[in-house]
Formats: sequence, structure tokens, C-alpha cells
Amino acid sequence: MGTFIGVYLPCVQSILGVILFLRLTWIVGTAGIMGSFAMVFMCCACTLLTAISMSAIATNGMVPAGGSYYMISRALGPEFGGAVGLCFYLGTTFAGSLYILGTIEIFLMYIMPNAEVFETREHNMRLYGTCCLASMVLVVFVGVKYVNKLALVFLSCVILSIMAIYAGVIRTAIQPPDVQICMLGDRLLGNQNFKCVKTEVIDNITYPTKLRELFCDGPFLNATCDEYFIQNNVTEMKGIPGLLSGVISHNLWGNYGPFGSLVEMRQQSEALQDYSNVNRPYVLNDITTYFTLMVGIFFPSVTGIMAGSNRSGDLRDPQRSIPTGTILAIITTSITYMSFVVLFGACIEGVLLRDKFGYSVNRIPVLGILAWPSPWIIVIGSFFSCCGAGLQSLTGAPRLLQAIAHDGIVPFLQVFGHSKFNGEPTWALLLTAVICEIGVLIASIDAVAPILSMFFLMCYLFVNLACAIQTLLGTPNWRPRFKFYHWSLSFLGMSLCLALMFVSSWYHALIAVVIAGCIYKYIEYRGAEKEWGDGIRGLSLNAARYALLKLEESWGIFKQWPQLLVLLSLDSDLAVKHPRLLSFTSQLKAGKGLTIICSVLQGTYMLRGTEAKRAERSMKTSMAVEKTKGFCHVVVCSNLRDGFSNLIQSAGLGGMKHNTVLIAWPNNWRQAEDTLTWKNFIETVRETTAAHQALLVAKNIDHFPSNAERLAEGTIDVWWIVHDGGLLMLLPFLLRQHKTFWV
Repeated sequence: MGTFIGVYLPCVQSILGVILFLRLTWIVGTAGIMGSFAMVFMCCACTLLTAISMSAIATNGMVPAGGSYYMISRALGPEFGGAVGLCFYLGTTFAGSLYILGTIEIFLMYIMPNAEVFETREHNMRLYGTCCLASMVLVVFVGVKYVNKLALVFLSCVILSIMAIYAGVIRTAIQPPDVQICMLGDRLLGNQNFKCVKTEVIDNITYPTKLRELFCDGPFLNATCDEYFIQNNVTEMKGIPGLLSGVISHNLWGNYGPFGSLVEMRQQSEALQDYSNVNRPYVLNDITTYFTLMVGIFFPSVTGIMAGSNRSGDLRDPQRSIPTGTILAIITTSITYMSFVVLFGACIEGVLLRDKFGYSVNRIPVLGILAWPSPWIIVIGSFFSCCGAGLQSLTGAPRLLQAIAHDGIVPFLQVFGHSKFNGEPTWALLLTAVICEIGVLIASIDAVAPILSMFFLMCYLFVNLACAIQTLLGTPNWRPRFKFYHWSLSFLGMSLCLALMFVSSWYHALIAVVIAGCIYKYIEYRGAEKEWGDGIRGLSLNAARYALLKLEESWGIFKQWPQLLVLLSLDSDLAVKHPRLLSFTSQLKAGKGLTIICSVLQGTYMLRGTEAKRAERSMKTSMAVEKTKGFCHVVVCSNLRDGFSNLIQSAGLGGMKHNTVLIAWPNNWRQAEDTLTWKNFIETVRETTAAHQALLVAKNIDHFPSNAERLAEGTIDVWWIVHDGGLLMLLPFLLRQHKTFWV
């Protein structure tokens, strides 16, 4: 596929979705034109900066199947890649929940309101949402190719709806639609099939109307009525006065309110009564509204920028199509959103904008009233748009999970990497359906949207981080051909993603960070090792290099823990002869400072190189058992004396060198026929002294207590002996058991 069909149209279809049709008018009315414009600008800037970073990654090399997950994992390593990949998978799955809830809300509110089974709206959403999810999963399971073929049909519904909205806005400048809303004073009333008057005169007789009966305790004119109803008039006003009406000046600033508060003309300053359980035809806020909540609800409407990169395996030229198509789609949709924010605020009354479900106009969506020529264009168009987007999410999420499972970095996900039927990731689809059902059971678009925002923002954050790290490290394999990229844009995008996460919902952000952190640590300890040459390890290497150079420049005597070089002896099976020497090391240093564990094999490296690697693994196992933290190395030399001499001279790097050598006292050296053992020991002592390093010699070390043992009582006597510039420290451990260990 080319740029237009393969990237641009899928991105446009994914970005223009449920939030645009069901929540944007409510957001504009609640946050005001200024607040909504700032919100849209921040979110669109975030996705644009992320798209620039993604374009740099896409033009740096081949991008096979896996799309964004592949780019992140190969740039940041398996731990970050797996964590962010799973977060992106969860975000895509919850996006399916969001679209399904949008589909059901349109169906129950505007298409078939009489289809409600339960009294509460949430239970109806759960029932029909579960049925819709099961139907979509079945369609994806047996006919995903039809989903792809219908994608253009769903996209045409979106485009037709957008054109109908623009046409309706233009019409309001010429002839505003005759849409009347009923107001009691400043308060908006829901349309419950009553006349917008308190009384009516029939044959010169005044009768109370149905509206009056709702505010009074009886059907008579002398009945006791609500005080606000008595003091204020009932009036009808135009809900859509048009572009030239000047209503834009009243919609510039926000009008927030708590749960159950009234939708009014002006900002409410007095304490409000909760009318949610009172039989009054008021239009109420169904949730507590504030700016940061609006950010979390709106952000899902700008996600979907990776729809093109996820199809990288099907593109004719992904390195050209992904940057061009994605950025053009973001620019197109950003202009659309920003223009809608201004146009909605310029031609629709604020109280009608804040009527989320269109109760004041007999359950017709506000966008449907605005659209031309018929409200059903918006209803049907948005319905099929949500259906198509939900099917796309249920199609893409299992394949993303399958790509993660194929890499093998998360052991417990291995089963989801297999296809069981018709080439479809069956088990991955079932897991996706279960997680999607969790979002459906929440039964609220406004509650699912912030969760979705967190996962996508975290994914975008790490895309920007990957680009910034690769650029700052200057790695030789990082050569993006996208000429508009700069590392500062990635850093700005990363900062904006992080800010939006905590601005929209700090507790959701913390939960997302904790989930990603748990996945990261799990992959670090249990996942398969991958040599992907990622940027995080490169960053660690650069930091270590900088620290070593600074340490070399300021080398001197520090009041720090001793930097130990532990010289071990190995037996014929390449096992450590004196493992308690490692126990003493860990107890002496408590895991602090530098510890280098070394040994020598006699021979040539060509012949014993494999044995040296096996000896290192054996030493690492012993270090893990004795809980000794440090580095280990085995060298092969023609004789042991030269090997230990080389280690004393060259172990360490730069300023990170040992200043103390720890060895074990040679056993049975008096009875040994071979004098080489004690001669090597003597030479090691002399060379350590010549190197001006401290020497610790442990005698009877095999009787030293392990880390698991605890001594009830005893004494430690320390003597310091300075001789010829070298330092010899003697530490006899006088224990109650009458055992002595000399160091």
C-alpha cells in the first residue's frame, strides 16, 4: 500500500472517532473556547512531536511487523520494549472498550431508546456492550479480511459526518435552525414532552401545565410550588443562534460544576443542591467537571497516530510513507479539531453545549442538530465509525500481543504467540476480549477515556525518549533520514507526555507507571536476554565512562570501603576451593565498594578458553550463593605466579581499581612435596607489597561462619602492621568455640 491508503486514511479514521461525535461539544461548553483550544493544542502538539520522533525511527532502518512495539524495543531494549509494548497493547484494548461503549451509547440514546432493559443506564450499557463485544470478537475471529475491506466504508461515514457538520455551521450563518430550548430562569430544562409555559389559557380559563405539576405538589393553581419556579419565568430561546449571533463572547471561558449540579447560563457561585434524585426536569452534570479531567477525556481523540506504522509490513515504502502520511493526518485532524472548537462556541448556546446527551432537545445529539441536512447523518455516521474503530482495535491488539510473545521476552506470554485457527492469534484474541470486557463493565466513556490516555501517553513518552537517547549517544547505527528531526523536539515531546499524564489524572498516571515498572522488573529477572544493542545500555556505558574519567582525574585517598581484589583457587572440577572466602568478603564490605573476584588457570587460552568461561560461571554461582556483589574474571596464563601478578597489576579500570588484595592461607604447605604452592604465595605477598596495596590473608577460612550463621558472642582483635610502605592487617577472630581465623 502507498502513503494515502496505507497510512494517511487509517490515521485519520483512528483519530476522528467517538470523542469527536459524543463529547467534543460538551467539552467546549464546559471548558470554554479558550480552555478547549488550549487542551486541543497541547494534545495535538504532543502527538505531532511524537510523530516526528516516530518518523526518525522509521527512517533509520527497516521497520517490520510489530510497528511501534518493534521500534521501542529495539531502541530501548527488551525490558523497556516489553513494558511499553504491553502498555500499548492495553491502551489499544481499552480503546476497543471505548469504541464499544460509544457504539452502545449512540444505540441506546439516539437510535433505540426504548430498547433499555434495566432502569439504570450503566446496567444497559454493560448488557448491550457485552453482546456487542461478543459479536465483534466473532467477526474478527472468522472474517478479519472483511474488517479490512469495510475500513473504507467506515472511513466514508466519518468523512461524510465531518462534511455535514461543516455544512451545518455554514448554514447557521445564513439561516439558523429552529431549535428551541426551555429555560427556567438561567437553568436548562430537559424536554419531557411538556409545553415551555407555566400555565395555559383555554376558553378564557387558566390551566396549569405539565411543567407546573413537576415543580408543584399538586395539579392545582393554588398548590405549593418550588421557590425558584415561582420567582423565575419560563422562556424559550434558540439553542443554535448561529455564527453571526455573537454568542461566542459568552462561551469563551469555562463553566465547571460538581456532580449533580445544574446546567445554567452563567457560572454558579452559590452552594448547589443535589437534584440528581429529585423529580425536576433539570439537566444535570452527571460527573464532576474540571479542566484536568477534560484533558484526560479528550486525549483519546488524538490517539491513533500509529495506525500507519502498525501496518509497516504492508507498505510499499514504509520509510517514506510513515512520516509523510502520519504527519499529514495529524495536521489535518488538528485543524479539524481546532476549527470545531471555535465554530461550536461561535454558533451554539453554552447551556446546549453542556447538555451532554441532548436531553433538552428530546435526546438528539447536539452535533446532529447542527449538522445539515439531517441529524441522522451524525447518528448513523458516528455509529458505524465507532463500530469500525472497535473492530480495528480488536484486530490490531491481538497481533501486537502476538509480536511481543514471538520475541520471547515475557515467558508467561509464550502461549499467545501461536495461531490456532485460520492464521489468527486465537489465544491473544481471547485475552484481548477478556480485558476489553473489563472496560465495557465500567460502562462509562468518561471513566474509560483517562485509563486509555495513560497507556497511550506512556507509549508516546518512550518513543520520544528512544529518539532523544539515540541522538545524544551518537550511536553509529542511528542515522535517521527524516530531515526535520532534532533531539530537542523529542525531549519536548517526552516532557509534554509526562506533564499530560499527571495533569489529566495523577493517580491513573501512578497506576500506569507501577504497571510498567512491574513488567519491566519481571522481564529483567525472568525474561529472555536479547542482544539488541539498545540505547539504555549505551546510556549506562556513557555514564560509566564519564564517571571513570572523573575518578581518574581526581584520584587520591578516599574515606571509602576497601576496594578488594579476591584471588581464588579452583579445584580440578573448576569449583571454588574456599567459598567461605566469598562469605568473608560480603561480610567485610556489606555489598559496598568495588569487589573483583579473580582466578587463574594454567595453560594457554587457545586450549583452555572454554574452561575459563565455565570457571567464570561456577564462580558467579558461588557469588550468588554467598550473596557477594562484584565482578568476576578468570585468566589463562602459562603459570599461576605470572597470572596472579598480572591480575594484581591490571585488574580494574581507570580509577576503579583495587587497593586491597585478599587471599587464602595455603593449606598443608609444610607437608606438600611440591614447593610451588608456598613459593607462589610468597611471591604474591611480595608483589602486593611492591604495588603499595594492602594485603589480607585468611587462615582457616573454611571454618569461617557463612552469611546464614549468627555468632552469639566473641571478640575481634585487630593489629595493624606497616612494613616497607605496604600494609599488612591481621584480624584474629577469637570465638567462644575456640576456633581462630587469621587474616
